[in-house]
Amino acid sequence: MTRIDAKFSALKDDGKKAFVAYIMAGDPSVETSLELMKGLPGAGVDVIELGLPFTDPMADGPTIQEAGQRALAGGMTLDKTLDMVREFRKDDAETPIVLMGYYNPIYSRGVSRFLNEAKEAGIDGLIIVDLPPEEDDELCIPAQKAGLNFIRLATPTTDDKRLPKVLENTSGFVYYVSITGITGAAAAEAQEVAPEVKRIKSQTDLPVIVGFGIRTPESAESIAGIADGCVVGSAIVGELASGRKVEDVLAFVKTLSDGAHRA
Repeated sequence: MTRIDAKFSALKDDGKKAFVAYIMAGDPSVETSLELMKGLPGAGVDVIELGLPFTDPMADGPTIQEAGQRALAGGMTLDKTLDMVREFRKDDAETPIVLMGYYNPIYSRGVSRFLNEAKEAGIDGLIIVDLPPEEDDELCIPAQKAGLNFIRLATPTTDDKRLPKVLENTSGFVYYVSITGITGAAAAEAQEVAPEVKRIKSQTDLPVIVGFGIRTPESAESIAGIADGCVVGSAIVGELASGRKVEDVLAFVKTLSDGAHRA
């Protein structure tokens, strides 16, 4: 059982929904993003989704693209991202960490070496958005054998014919993308998302977590209420980009987590 599995099991036992927060590693600096990361559990975050900066992020909107560019310009690398996780783990051995990114840096590192290093650093799961299920032998299967969850995205265009393939080797949780488009592009609407979550849950026992388009405590509460939890990314990254202090960003995160946990 991974930390992700254990966390969702505990939340279920407590009758609580999950709040997942996304931040970009190295944005605007290693020191600031590490300080923010260390503060997330205290702000009510159940799972940390840590972005690995990449030059060509196809699923991300301007807010997260710009965060990645700032991180890269500041010298952020895969090695430094893993070091950031190691530093976090010195004080927190429980909070699950999901690394979200693209396959190119992993391929360049070598899958076996990457998985060994990620596991050793304290990563619990992977979301690699540009690897479809047809490529599961490339990373998904080796990751699961290494003890890491491989979390897949389902979207509004994932129809009933495609869904079983998407779910086939998914573990940890299913990440449902609430809108058709990039991160931060539109607001998620619970009444539109609810039937899709129900459809996915009819085909899997995994938790279904909804992301994209959640920006307020109210939307976090309404979306978490029809799923097993929600993810907020662009809104948090945007607060940091506006120049707010880490403590103020964490206070904002707390309002979001409180919303999700009210559901």
